[in-house]
Amino acid sequence: MINKSTDIKLSRPIVMVGLMGAGKTSVGRALARRLGVPFVDTDKEIEAAAGCSVVDIFAMYGEEEFRRVEQRVIARLMETPPVAKVISTGEGAFITPAVRDMLRDQALTIWLKAGLDLLVKRTNFRDTRPQLLNADSKKILAQLIEERYVIYATADITVETMDESLRKTLGKVLRAIVQYQKNEEKND
Repeated sequence: MINKSTDIKLSRPIVMVGLMGAGKTSVGRALARRLGVPFVDTDKEIEAAAGCSVVDIFAMYGEEEFRRVEQRVIARLMETPPVAKVISTGEGAFITPAVRDMLRDQALTIWLKAGLDLLVKRTNFRDTRPQLLNADSKKILAQLIEERYVIYATADITVETMDESLRKTLGKVLRAIVQYQKNEEKND
């Protein structure tokens, strides 16, 4: 499928990865709308399957069980038509080796990279982030950056996000996809 407005060829899903607050859901939803394809948020899919919130799943079963459920949901999404779609993942999905391998093989992965201060600004005052509940969010996010940015950096595309409009970030993502696909064509 070729999207005329952006010259982007979609032969596999586009999957947004990165830390909480990076903009995966808002940018992913805008990207899907722009490309005329479905948008899926894995956390919403997990909540629908479990019948409770991500926060509740973490509280009742722990992160390890949540990651197992997340992996099954992502595998189902990768197999479910249509192929052309945009998927937003939870911040820990790409950290799970089996999920990362699956996404590398079957999707175009885009890391939305954001600085610590922006992540803190975007995640404060939200009660939907299990790791940040009743905790020093800046300290936890700094630790997650230290641990996870090296893994996120293995995504196909990295787009640096700033405290900017959704439209500007979406433009960066679209240009990065077009450039990535041009480079892929040259290497074929």
